[in-house]
Amino acid sequence: MTQTAKVLPIDRVDEQQLRIDLAAALRLAAYYDWHEGVANHFSAAFSPDGKKFLINPRWKHFSRAKASELLLVDADDPSTMEREDAPDPSAWSIHSAIHRRVPHARVALHIHPPYATTLACLKDPSIKPVDQVTARFFNRLAMDMSFGGIASEEAEGERIASTIGNHSAVMMANHGVTTLAPTVAEAFDAMYHLERASRTMVQAYSTGQPLNVMSDEMAEGVAREWETYKDAEFSHFEEMKRVLDRVNPGYAE
Repeated sequence: MTQTAKVLPIDRVDEQQLRIDLAAALRLAAYYDWHEGVANHFSAAFSPDGKKFLINPRWKHFSRAKASELLLVDADDPSTMEREDAPDPSAWSIHSAIHRRVPHARVALHIHPPYATTLACLKDPSIKPVDQVTARFFNRLAMDMSFGGIASEEAEGERIASTIGNHSAVMMANHGVTTLAPTVAEAFDAMYHLERASRTMVQAYSTGQPLNVMSDEMAEGVAREWETYKDAEFSHFEEMKRVLDRVNPGYAE
């Protein structure tokens, strides 16, 4: 049966519910074919300061994620990478930096979905406000244009974290994307719509015709309207967990 998330104060986070939601998000990434082999990584802060966080285990397929198998690590503890069950090096580089440096990023989903990654390969990977989904990200998408290779070194993770600012998503040139939010539900919904927006951009570019870009005033208005739909974001995630209960149960174990 679907486990329903509760939005709790940061100092009263339910670790088991957080584990269930993060495992569900991992399986949903596989369901949507956003994953890349056994790479990519999702994390969720557990402690009030955000530095103790859950992350998926190294090189396990997203479709097999389980709540009980998520790793609990400390962003301030570099000996984490000496553990027998140490996370993927790039997972540690990116997520430890985010959870040390970006307080609003309680949850960070980093992945290489097909359409967003296609945009990330372009000289200009920005998302233009050409419909209501693309407009959701108007002036709300950080741009990291300084790809430094596979993010296995501390400096790469620190640079990625430094580009985020107060944004809730970052387009990573030549790499992929990351969404950031207070909850797994919100980060998942942002990733879903970021990939949809990227698909629209790629398909619009493929026509070879000029884009019909909204005015800044219209785009900003649409983006603000999205911010009033928080209940829909939580409902979206709960509905998708119900889909998982049918097609790929076991994430809550």
